[in-house]
Amino acid sequence: MLVTWQGIVYGVAFIGGTVAISLITYALTRHLLAPGEAPHHREMAGSIVVRLGALQGLILALVFAQEMESYQRLEGVLSSEASAVADIYNDAIRYESPTAEPVRAAMLRYLDVVTTQEWHEDGPGGQLLPEGWNAWDAAYREVLDLIPQTPRQAALHNNMLARIHDIADARDQRDRSWTLPTFAIFWFAAVSGMILISAGYYIFPPERQIIVLLSIFSAYTGIVLYMIFAFSNPYSPPAAMQPEALEELLSDLRAGG
Repeated sequence: MLVTWQGIVYGVAFIGGTVAISLITYALTRHLLAPGEAPHHREMAGSIVVRLGALQGLILALVFAQEMESYQRLEGVLSSEASAVADIYNDAIRYESPTAEPVRAAMLRYLDVVTTQEWHEDGPGGQLLPEGWNAWDAAYREVLDLIPQTPRQAALHNNMLARIHDIADARDQRDRSWTLPTFAIFWFAAVSGMILISAGYYIFPPERQIIVLLSIFSAYTGIVLYMIFAFSNPYSPPAAMQPEALEELLSDLRAGG
């Protein structure tokens, strides 16, 4: 994940927004309820806020872990896709026949389409396009057209067929990652939890230490929410994933001739 100005703007907006929401909620609640200074009121408020904070932390932790796992899984999918392309390309070399040259060219074409069209030019990065599937289909047809003449070529041909299907599977997984956003109900629970916790502090007077501690809590909540937002869509800023594995492979294959 690259650090960009857009990511910084998003981060500042999330942190500043959560701090502002918490302080405004605290000020409004204290103004409306005009609390007394009875010690047992503070004890009860502290007890409730602790429980709300524990639930809020659990929700944030679970969703953050889920989004991180999905993001890392997609990175693994890209690595697997690059590995499958490399295997087909190298098996075409091992095939030791001019009839396998179109397979190598088709793999280079596929990498070029994915890294220049699917990931950059048309819409958000990683969105599957017909051009990508057409490039895959062209490569698949080239592999199917191979007619093995020796047991060695037959083994290589079978492996290439298996790996071309692995590429299709990786594309399907990339497509599913595109269509699984974080549920809106989570954002409702996260924001409402932060508001309720901030409101629970109304019993404490607006001393500098109280304001600072409430701001620290809000800022950290904003950081976690920002990270969840960033990783929830791996194809869009601020944590847009880049096809580095595929780009590096394309560069290496072109350099190696």
